Amino acid sequence: MAEKLALPLILPNPPPSKPFFQDPHLHTPTPVPPPISTAPFTPLFQDFLRHQQSPTTSSASSPNHPPSIFRPRRRIGKHRDPNKGKPWFHHRLSSQGELTLQTLIDPQFDVEKLDEVLFTLFNSRNEDNVFSEVCVETVSADVLGVIKALGYHKKCDLALSVFEWIKKRNDSENLINGSVVAVMISMLGKEGRVTTAASLFHDLVKYGFGIDVYAYTALISVFSSNGRYREAVMVFKKMEEEGCKPTLITYNVILNVYGKMGMPWSKIMAIFNTMKSSDCSPDAYTYNTIISCCRRGSLYEEAKEIFEEMKLAGYAPDKVTYNALLDVYGKSRRPKEAMEVLKEMEVKGFSPSIVTYNSLISAYARDGLLEEATELKAQMLSNGIKPDVFTYTTLLSGFEKAGKDESAMRVFEEMKGSGCNPNICTFNALIKMYGNRGKFTEMMKIFDDMKECGCKADVVTWNTLLAVFGQNGMDTEVSGVFREMKRSGFVAERDTFNTLISAYSRCGAFDQAMSIYKRMLEAGVTPDLSTYNAVLAALARGGLWEQSEKIFAEMKNRGCKPNELTYSSLLHAYAKGKQIEKIHILAEEIYSGEIKPHAVLLKTLVLVYSKSDLLMETEQAFLELRKKGLSPDITTLNAMVSIYGRRQMIEKANEILNFMNESGFTASLTTYNSLMYMYSRSGNFERAEEILRDLLSRGIKLDAISYNTVIYAYCRNGRMKEASRIFLEMMESGVAPDVITYNTFIASYAGDAMFVEAIDVVRYMIRNGCKPNESTYNSIVDWYCKLNRSDEAMMFVSNLRKLNPNVSKEEETRLSERLMMK
Repeated sequence: MAEKLALPLILPNPPPSKPFFQDPHLHTPTPVPPPISTAPFTPLFQDFLRHQQSPTTSSASSPNHPPSIFRPRRRIGKHRDPNKGKPWFHHRLSSQGELTLQTLIDPQFDVEKLDEVLFTLFNSRNEDNVFSEVCVETVSADVLGVIKALGYHKKCDLALSVFEWIKKRNDSENLINGSVVAVMISMLGKEGRVTTAASLFHDLVKYGFGIDVYAYTALISVFSSNGRYREAVMVFKKMEEEGCKPTLITYNVILNVYGKMGMPWSKIMAIFNTMKSSDCSPDAYTYNTIISCCRRGSLYEEAKEIFEEMKLAGYAPDKVTYNALLDVYGKSRRPKEAMEVLKEMEVKGFSPSIVTYNSLISAYARDGLLEEATELKAQMLSNGIKPDVFTYTTLLSGFEKAGKDESAMRVFEEMKGSGCNPNICTFNALIKMYGNRGKFTEMMKIFDDMKECGCKADVVTWNTLLAVFGQNGMDTEVSGVFREMKRSGFVAERDTFNTLISAYSRCGAFDQAMSIYKRMLEAGVTPDLSTYNAVLAALARGGLWEQSEKIFAEMKNRGCKPNELTYSSLLHAYAKGKQIEKIHILAEEIYSGEIKPHAVLLKTLVLVYSKSDLLMETEQAFLELRKKGLSPDITTLNAMVSIYGRRQMIEKANEILNFMNESGFTASLTTYNSLMYMYSRSGNFERAEEILRDLLSRGIKLDAISYNTVIYAYCRNGRMKEASRIFLEMMESGVAPDVITYNTFIASYAGDAMFVEAIDVVRYMIRNGCKPNESTYNSIVDWYCKLNRSDEAMMFVSNLRKLNPNVSKEEETRLSERLMMK
């Protein structure tokens, strides 16, 4: 749709409006501006965005340079272009204009002769060989034609030099009109020279040129096409403040910007309603743009309403409309609705394109319906449409998210085998897959492959790395990546802030996560649905359910519609805060359909009920998921293995494992840890180490949970020698023992009345930087009491400070009170 929103180079006459940036009390003449500066522009147009008076200076003149004189402010906007919006043709130029153009585009042209060439454009020789001025109307048309033609011939710098030369003339108000300014700004924008375009605009304002709607729209469009959305919005707001009435094109561009920024739906509708109330009727592009705006917030209901309004307004949906609506349903994980749109699209005579199929595949893949997504790819091929890089990357990401790594890699190999080269999105998906599995060596190899393919890391790459390291609790790496990202020239936008909030909260750095949220607000970035979801997820990890409810209320008050991820975070917050009754209430609303029973919500219910050790409720949620024909993912299946494992329901756990194998799921470390836990508490406890050995033989990196589980299996059965052996292996592998590791040994030694050994473990853990917790001391004190050795327990507590000089007085008091209760 981008090409349909592009700003035309030739524009009709603007509607009348007041002079812009003009102080009605200021009549002091302003000087001729100096040449346009190409130096870095003031951030966010601080000078431009405030009223200012122009300085007064004078400048010299010369015969070949028309004299620079003081002149009052003036309006730009009187159009004398004979083409009136039509494509430029060089035969529209006057004979002198044509001669000037041919001279300028000559490869041998010397820019130092620019003064001489342009002087002849403005003057002609009569029969007595005397120069006389050419008609202003003719020259004005020639100026526009020459500058446009220079842009066509990729001579942007020369066009800018011509523009500056003309700007110095005393009659420049008749020559630098709205079309010329819009063409020049657009030309610079297309070359990515946004700073120069902004400086040109700024200087025109500063030195007394009134700016019309088309110059504003050109600059807004340049910012938009170069991804500088916040600056585009600031220019639009300033335009409105100056009383400059937006055109249809202006509204279409700014609506597109709002969509890209993920602005709240209420703000998008406010622009749309203002547009309609100002007698600026929306066109088909407007409706297509607004439907596209619904993608980010998964606003499929709102998209459907706009779609119906479009038809009522007399506009027939085209292929762009249908594809945009399909994309919204895809992002919203609504595959059934997407298929209905496809049927209507075909009935209306629009054949599905690669864009159509990619949106449908995205809808199914995002909802975990990967078989259906794969079938759609096959249907594409049968219809003679070859899958592209987006098709393959969408499927790869879907299998990665479901935990089906082998299937994901098969898609990648098929992609390469078909001659389809991976793009940055493909590499980002692979980086995410390996990073989330803790396979950092493979992840870095993807980086190398990415460079070899000529792909440069983009903001998504950096955000993916932030998310990966956050997922793995590596807060130092998160901070390092963020620093490197800024060093590489990437400015943090909303997605980066959202990712940082999530990353720090996953690392347990809640204060840092909330600090990022505060910095985001201070930077003027408006929170969107993703922001609120990231904050809610952070609160959920801390079990701060009351604060979560407040954030939930705030987002609804701001017109931000909750989605399945929002409710999912609420469920996690309730589970962490042990608010089981609140979970039940939300569950009933989901089962009844009051809250749409999305796959994400049903999977979350399985997870939170499993963590709460509620077997019946866990099984009910899993059954609801299957009844609706939704596919569980690896996290859901792991939750089932976990709850069955904790309850020693070995047969049930094996049923889930068989389902995983038959369905192509790749068992994760979490799966194996749950199995080891199950066996560690059974008569077949040695099976836990067998699983551990199998993982090591396959090169899978183990975590502290893996080793702790096997250590527990041996300690529980009095096999301290084997437990110590596993402990040494844990240390040698580089996995640091944690307080759970040490407490397992302490409890086992104390339970066998080996208190000297138990206290030695406490001494060893302190020496190695691991801080004891309440359970550490409780094990020793409680076993002393159980063995009727209370005197020794009292001696242990009284001498605790000798064992641990850093122990708090509160801890000593707590243990003394515990002894008195025994």
